[in-house]
Amino acid sequence: MLTYYSISKRHFFTTYILILVVQYCSNLISDELIISKSGAYCWFQDPRAVYLEGKFKRTYLGWVTSKGELQIGYIDHNTKETKTHTLKKFWDIDDHNVPSILVLPNKTLMVFYTKHNKDNIYACKALSSEDITVWGEEIIVAKMPKVTYSHPVYLSEEKRFYVFWRGESWKPTFSTSQDGVSWSEPKILFQDTGKESGDIRPYLKVVSNNKDEIHFAFTDGHPRNEEFNSIYYAYYRKGKFYTANGVEIGDSEALPIPHSKCDVVYDAKKGGGRAWVWDIALDRDGKPVIAFARMPSETKHYYCYGRWTGEKWEVSTITFAGKWFPQTPEGTKEPEPHYSGGISLNHYNPDEVALSREVGNTFEIELWKTVDKGKSWQSHPITKNSKCLNVRPLIPWGYKGEKKHIIWMKGEYNHYTRFNTSIVCTLN
Repeated sequence: MLTYYSISKRHFFTTYILILVVQYCSNLISDELIISKSGAYCWFQDPRAVYLEGKFKRTYLGWVTSKGELQIGYIDHNTKETKTHTLKKFWDIDDHNVPSILVLPNKTLMVFYTKHNKDNIYACKALSSEDITVWGEEIIVAKMPKVTYSHPVYLSEEKRFYVFWRGESWKPTFSTSQDGVSWSEPKILFQDTGKESGDIRPYLKVVSNNKDEIHFAFTDGHPRNEEFNSIYYAYYRKGKFYTANGVEIGDSEALPIPHSKCDVVYDAKKGGGRAWVWDIALDRDGKPVIAFARMPSETKHYYCYGRWTGEKWEVSTITFAGKWFPQTPEGTKEPEPHYSGGISLNHYNPDEVALSREVGNTFEIELWKTVDKGKSWQSHPITKNSKCLNVRPLIPWGYKGEKKHIIWMKGEYNHYTRFNTSIVCTLN
């Protein structure tokens, strides 16, 4: 059952300690607002945060707490009020288990969620627009084992829902629906036909114009397993799939599509390091922009920027990111050395990115801008001289304001199942 979240007396001491930790860690250039005192998310669910302007001006986002609670919340841009609602009380302590958020045409929210490599993908719809306190019955979108991540889309011209996830085959998988309740049989979307092993797992990012197109950026697999992990691109329109220059490469009735038919945005064999995709957005002309990390070694991560010019893909390096961000316990080997601090595009203006990079002994949040399509960059610090991690920044989808509005995780993080981070943002 969906329950409203409140802090019980037995959690008071833990909450108080978290407040002290956040205050101790903070040394901000910008004013910081705490959205949740306990929370984390990974970066393969989109959108993780959305800005919605109607009766209210609010940013909505989801996370999982260090106690394993699946939550959604908002921050009101006028009042600075925050509210949290618990969707699931016992949902595993794992930052892969967070919801993605779809804003329906009537400004009602619908959330999609899974556990990490466990059964089924679920959905639930709020009963009122711009409200997170009352939700309808839980929907099972697909019954299958080993499901992870979710990327929902609604195409207004098709009047059709889509949701993409990693399926039991470890491949990008999707279903469609006309009403958001009854869903089609799942189909595998991309699969390299030359690599049949179940261990090959393409990582997918999705963005849409919300009308008639869906754009995809994806990898060969996990950079831990793929020495030459490259970045690929394709888009969907009216039942068919295309490369960026409009060459048809597939049909909805003839799936999956092999990597070899798609655009190679970044070739790891030529680029000097395996890669991992972080974000995809559309510029104001509807052309795709992709942010990713290139890793010549586990301790040398670089943030990169791929832009479709209309004729070709141009890839540039934004900045050196440092090494992995998880705080590896002394005497142990880091299990996730390809976890960069994080980068996300401003989906309203992809000439801006929010990123986390290693500065001194920790990771700081910065806003980087380009005025020449990625050839050169200027940076502005959001945090500085921090005493703890600031990682996985994101700019909410749909936000068009002039104020800097960035959300990130702050605190301590050892592993995706062991974290003591809060969710904070700046609004200035």
